[in-house]
Amino acid sequence: MRIENIEQNNNVIELEKQKEYMQKMKVHLSNLEKKTGRKQTYFLLTTGCQMNAHDSEKLAGMLETMGFAESPSEQKADFVLYNTCCIRENAEDKIYGRLGRLKYYKKQNPNMKIAICGCMTQQDVVIEKLQKSYKYVDIVFGTFNLYKLPELLYESLETKDTLFDIWKEEKEIVENLPTVYKNTFQASVNIMYGCDNFCAYCIVPYVRGRERSRKPQEIIQEIQKLVNNGVKEVMLLGQNVNSYGKNLQTPVSFAQLLTQINEIEGLERIRFMTSHPKDLSDELILAMKECDKVCNYIHLPIQSGSNRILKWMNRHYTKEHYLELVQKLKQSIKDITISTDIIVGFPGETEEDFQQTLDVVRQVQYCTAFTFIYSKRSGTPAATMENQIPEDVVKDRFDRLLKVLNPIVAQVHQKQVGKTVNVLVEEVSKQDAATLTGRAEDNTLVHFKGTKDLIGSIIPIKIIDNKTFYVIGERA
Repeated sequence: MRIENIEQNNNVIELEKQKEYMQKMKVHLSNLEKKTGRKQTYFLLTTGCQMNAHDSEKLAGMLETMGFAESPSEQKADFVLYNTCCIRENAEDKIYGRLGRLKYYKKQNPNMKIAICGCMTQQDVVIEKLQKSYKYVDIVFGTFNLYKLPELLYESLETKDTLFDIWKEEKEIVENLPTVYKNTFQASVNIMYGCDNFCAYCIVPYVRGRERSRKPQEIIQEIQKLVNNGVKEVMLLGQNVNSYGKNLQTPVSFAQLLTQINEIEGLERIRFMTSHPKDLSDELILAMKECDKVCNYIHLPIQSGSNRILKWMNRHYTKEHYLELVQKLKQSIKDITISTDIIVGFPGETEEDFQQTLDVVRQVQYCTAFTFIYSKRSGTPAATMENQIPEDVVKDRFDRLLKVLNPIVAQVHQKQVGKTVNVLVEEVSKQDAATLTGRAEDNTLVHFKGTKDLIGSIIPIKIIDNKTFYVIGERA
């Protein structure tokens, strides 16, 4: 039997196993509801990237299939689950702070179950700290076995033991888990997991494992099902979508996958992230141009404009190559907008290196940028590098970066004023109940007056004002 078929059989068996545990939990929770007169509730906190957010949609799907109802707060929940991020130290500190408060809540409700999962728990130092200082946490699991939540929760209830189920490497990709989506018209879809790049500052490959691509037919089937249920826009997720398909038995490029997805009837928009510059091919640029449903927007992290720093970061491209890619994108795709990630203060960064980054910002004219002060992460090569930059120097450079970047963002959005763009209406503004927000195809955030019945629609909006990080529009 082919390896691919064996893996598929194992995945089906694992899914059926977890469905059995979901059913067992459903019976247990139903009995509890009869005794207490109320449904058991869960609280799910998600930190980190869009990959984590989509993982949490699956975790919520499993919990609600078991019979849990969502709680508005930790204090009132019967089951508290933190899906964690470890990309920066302050993300971990916030989780430890919240775990500390849970100890008090659990004293008030001894039957409360507490679980923690995600990237943070893949680190040995975190496991040791949880075992030593947070003994009231009931379940700890990682990134490779999120689908085991039903089994772990049932076992915790049966044994009353604290469970640590951390895998050091990936195994099955379990498909077709129940999922609770944020809304009915947009959905994220994983096309791959893990990362093979090992950037010097990044802990992701160590906590999410090596690259594993999903089979194209599984992705197509998932998207078709979503579209049948009303989804208009999908976001294709991967740590590096540009390297999709390389490890499949029958290799399929990301450009080929995009072309297949573009043919799905009823789907209106395709987005994706994140694109690594070293793998952005001419084939992909052509696919973006020719596929009418692929949005004219790309997130293309530069991290630094200095070739010296890029080499130390292990990014495998140069400033010149990056700018050449930007030029190709702008020549091929009309009105494309480009966003990026930038790290300030990487070990050894000089003022000259920093000026090279500013030069890239000025040349590319980003529509937005996610800017970060370098954060040392234990276990990464950069953590032990010499010439760590003093905090005051880094903060000064960070402030100067924003002074260059923000006016450019404003200029990019000013070009929108007077245009009519199609906006996918996403939600009511948190600041004004009479204002709706949504995104144009090029990812511009648009605010305009309207009623909530428009949410989920794609409608023409004329842009009338620019507020730097978003624009104001009116019904066209």
